[in-house]
Amino acid sequence: MKPMLTVFTPTYNRAYTLHLCYESLKRQSCKDFVWLIIDDGSTDNTKELVAGWIEENGIPIRYHFQENQGMHGAHNAAYERIDTELNVCIDSDDYMADDAVEKITAFWKKAGSERYAGIVGLDVTQNGEVIGSRLPEHLEHATLTDLYALHQVKGDKKLVYRSELTSKYPPYPIFPGEKYCPLSYKYILIDQDYPLLIMNEVLCVVEYRQDGSSLNIIKQYKKNPHGFSFFRKVAMAYAPSWKSRVREAIHYVSSSAIIRNKNFLKESPRKGLTLLAIPFGLMLYVYIQNTNRATVLKQNQ
Repeated sequence: MKPMLTVFTPTYNRAYTLHLCYESLKRQSCKDFVWLIIDDGSTDNTKELVAGWIEENGIPIRYHFQENQGMHGAHNAAYERIDTELNVCIDSDDYMADDAVEKITAFWKKAGSERYAGIVGLDVTQNGEVIGSRLPEHLEHATLTDLYALHQVKGDKKLVYRSELTSKYPPYPIFPGEKYCPLSYKYILIDQDYPLLIMNEVLCVVEYRQDGSSLNIIKQYKKNPHGFSFFRKVAMAYAPSWKSRVREAIHYVSSSAIIRNKNFLKESPRKGLTLLAIPFGLMLYVYIQNTNRATVLKQNQ
């Protein structure tokens, strides 16, 4: 019988920490899942490590190796291969709460339907503190956009999506020489059609490492300007408020300056706003080009 949930983990040279996820999956109180590992071009001993786990046969594991494409490319590969009803991404330096699979599957069996995109749950630190804020207790469902923009939810949350949807919406674009496009691109598109069921339960234990993308946004910004420019156009088009539209327009101008895109105004989904944002976007461009800080204008990327 096919399991209900795919837990997928994109990984790149994380053999030293991947065992935390593996051990947490072995501890799951419910075994209704398969673990899909997307090895995004690792050059360490990830392949050998996973081969040993597969031989142990403690949990069902699927392994896929590909040339390095970055986090979004690994997500593309996962969504192409998932064949279960639901999927959830657990990063290579994170691990699941021991009863997470049980909570996800039981909750979806009780409340899930084709009206919903999936489930949004909680991330916590290794000390058990909720990342950011809890989800609104009075809501049964909401889009991810509304949770952050209207209900002032803070911090990363764990997203469980219907696999039919993550494969239905367009994949993340791959730009030559770049390895990053904000993952929220696909979430924004899904938001336009389906809300998420809200589950105020801990699903994942996270750790923000110094080599992780969450703490290196400016470096990502500089290295992947085409990916960010693409994302800003989508985010600007669907931004839920004037304030967020302005912010996305400023970032769009900045990314366009980095890639020397002379057609940025013509390509913008909000041309008037982009025109007004030019001086502020150029200021941000100058700042990004000259700063050594790790993060800028923290967002739900």
